[in-house]
Amino acid sequence: MLLFALGASHAFGTSVAAALGLSLSPHEERGFEDGEHKARPLVDVRGADVYVMQSLHGGPEQESAEKLIRLLFFLATVRDHGAERVTAVVPYLAYSRKDRRTQPYDPVGSRYIAQLLESVGTDVVITLEVHNPAAFENSFRCRTVHLESHWLFDQAAMACDDGKALVIASPDPGGVKRVQQWREALERCFGRPLGQAFLDKTRREGVVGGSTAVIGDVANATVLVFDDILSSGTTMVRAASALTAAGARRVFVFVAHGLFVAEAAAVLRTAPIERVFISDSVPPFRLPQDWIGSRVEVVPAAPLFAAAIRHQVGKGFGREQSA
Repeated sequence: MLLFALGASHAFGTSVAAALGLSLSPHEERGFEDGEHKARPLVDVRGADVYVMQSLHGGPEQESAEKLIRLLFFLATVRDHGAERVTAVVPYLAYSRKDRRTQPYDPVGSRYIAQLLESVGTDVVITLEVHNPAAFENSFRCRTVHLESHWLFDQAAMACDDGKALVIASPDPGGVKRVQQWREALERCFGRPLGQAFLDKTRREGVVGGSTAVIGDVANATVLVFDDILSSGTTMVRAASALTAAGARRVFVFVAHGLFVAEAAAVLRTAPIERVFISDSVPPFRLPQDWIGSRVEVVPAAPLFAAAIRHQVGKGFGREQSA
């Protein structure tokens, strides 16, 4: 097995390699004056089971499109040089939020990403908590491994419990299934029934709307709000305020991917949120650094990805076996 991490995700890749008891395989990335680049492995990949890691979030030095093209080129390169199986390990899969047409002539980004990855000979895609798992799986013809982020947050959730009423909530109707799965998993951990709630939300032309109605009983409860992405923070602040108004005693937020774009830090600064838990699929470089470990807790995702890779290796390889 050969494990590569492109430069923008080197730190994450190093953590995954350490969790596997391996070292990253060496590669070269070189930029040119006009903005083009080249990347190549520095070891022979012929006949190998190759894993290439690159998270596709924007910033701090390369935007999503740049990271995507670098990933595609490197996947194509190792395929060209005889890799037996090629797996793209993509902690944050950009463009997958646009998984259906909601307006005339809309794109379907999740399908286009799938077509691009498949076009360069990718056999398997491993990613964390996409917006719509069913749409993600239906977009790909190659094999996919979707990792559910709630497995990262069980221990943190248990630390938030004070033995009183505990409710798992979604900030919008679309996340109800995600919340239900985590609630059922936590009930097995806690050994008692937990509540469930969600909020009404609509979005048109990027503007969040809808009522602030809370569906579910949150009175005098500790509420764990669970979502896939925290972007500008407006949805989460809206949810936390509505939950508090409905009687919640404490509100904690759990999200797989903390993007924190635009004025997210300012929006969250006065929100009635006790703590935000995120994975490290996206480094929290846009937040004030004194928030890390106090207002925001970063939970490593490397062990989850390492387990998925270990399981994948156990399946054997060859394109027919991995399809």
